[in-house]
Amino acid sequence: MMKKILFVYNPHSGQGMINRHLPDIIQIFTAAGYDVLCHPTQRKNDGYETVKARAAEFDIVVCSGGDGTMNETLGGIMDGGHHVPVGYIPAGTMNDFASSLGIPKNMPDAAKLIISGKPHFVDVGAFNKRYFTYVAAFGAFTKVSYSTGQQMKNLLGPVAYMIDAVKEAAQNVDLSRSYRVTVKCGDTTVTDDFMFGMVANSLSVGGIKDLAGDNVSMNDNLFEGMFIKNPTSGTELNRTLNALIRKDFDASCFYYFRSEDFTVTSQGDVPWTIDGEYGGKSKNISICALHNALQMIVGDNAPGLRKRP
Repeated sequence: MMKKILFVYNPHSGQGMINRHLPDIIQIFTAAGYDVLCHPTQRKNDGYETVKARAAEFDIVVCSGGDGTMNETLGGIMDGGHHVPVGYIPAGTMNDFASSLGIPKNMPDAAKLIISGKPHFVDVGAFNKRYFTYVAAFGAFTKVSYSTGQQMKNLLGPVAYMIDAVKEAAQNVDLSRSYRVTVKCGDTTVTDDFMFGMVANSLSVGGIKDLAGDNVSMNDNLFEGMFIKNPTSGTELNRTLNALIRKDFDASCFYYFRSEDFTVTSQGDVPWTIDGEYGGKSKNISICALHNALQMIVGDNAPGLRKRP
């Protein structure tokens, strides 16, 4: 009996590059003995709904697009209760999740890896009733990922994010832009005014390597939490940004944790992003690591699956 692939892709991601490579990708899958059903997404959550409804009919689910498309696929797998391995062909601007798993940026090469690779378990983040593959964040810089226009992303790539991030950083000197937040993880509780906070499981965030710290493993049941205190002056802001560039997470402006669960509560509603997409506002967020909850088809030497020494 012929094996089957459900191929869900966003035809608009990355300047629509999938449309140029689609014949090659289908040829790679077909030559390996797979019957391929292609589903170009038509609207937001179309990928989620398709995967949730149909993943059980297939041997592999493949998605192509940006981190948002991968997040929809993850949600469909989890909410549908499926145990089908997932392959990813990145086509977005940053593709932090793919980069952390050593998935090639070249689309035919990523398709070949799906055929030659093996399913490896990775941890998944649970964000209240939603899921994320690699990051949930609030505050400065986070709205850049979903507010930067697609045309600007296509033209400038990571530069577009940096332009908007610098503009937003300059505005965040205003204390009114900070968030009074209490973070609990394990036996630790901290309350402070924050300009930024994130819980991540990735070797890079926003295209910046090691932003979540070094020695990250995506299957160790631990997530990395970084929370940046709100500066009270332009001088403090410059110190904070310089420490961020140096990745000096021991600096006084940072709180840095590794934990399998985080609780984030605030006095008012805080807007969050989940895998680079707007995730809504909330005062009470529970984040936990779901150990080995997703099978990703990657190479045996995927950098994010390294074991801690």
